[in-house]
Amino acid sequence: MHLATLVTNTDESDFAHRNPRDDAKFAELVHRARPDWRVEGFWVKDGIFPDDIGRFDGLMITGSPASVNDGEDWMLRLEELIRDAVARRIPLFAACFGHQAVARALGGRVGRNPGGWVFGLTDAQIRHAAPWMDGQGGAIRLYASHSEQVLEPPEGITVLTGRPDCPVSGFAIGDHVFTTQYHPEMSHDFMSGLVEELADELPAEVIAQARASLARGAAETDRFAGWVARFFEGAARRA
Repeated sequence: MHLATLVTNTDESDFAHRNPRDDAKFAELVHRARPDWRVEGFWVKDGIFPDDIGRFDGLMITGSPASVNDGEDWMLRLEELIRDAVARRIPLFAACFGHQAVARALGGRVGRNPGGWVFGLTDAQIRHAAPWMDGQGGAIRLYASHSEQVLEPPEGITVLTGRPDCPVSGFAIGDHVFTTQYHPEMSHDFMSGLVEELADELPAEVIAQARASLARGAAETDRFAGWVARFFEGAARRA
């Protein structure tokens, strides 16, 4: 398969440049499950978009410290691309900012987390097991870093994961849209480094909770990578 990663991450700090960028992170996520797939990155936050999304077997949208409510030109263009992809049933996977952008583009509402920052390792409770998920139910451990979330989802979605502090943390539309509020592309080392990088910027209690959560173990990255691979494969079969 040939996938396009639409990079929305606006972080240009030294920390960001010392670590793999999001195009590489999402390629690594896919390659954990399907090492032979081709993944091509487009830095949409810099105005670099694919000339034709129809030439790809699927699209992925990354996370970002930016807010989907900022209304920048590239964000509005991305929302148009999302609506086009959904209308054409081009398979679309989106994480964090991407998850929120999909919701907003399709008529949902995104705003501040009622309980404040969610940061570190969290358990995404499975509300509905889509066909590409492994059917185990329960929860999946993933990394989180968000101060905004989907407050009102678009019409016609199926909630896949949710928690009391984030009721719509992942959703599907049919078999061609799959989203998560979380960060399956992040490694444990990267997440640990990010916590320390932001230790002087976020409230002390947020940092303390993040450190404690990371001491519990690591995210179930390989498990989620399998979900992403089966999502794109299933959508391709039904195209």
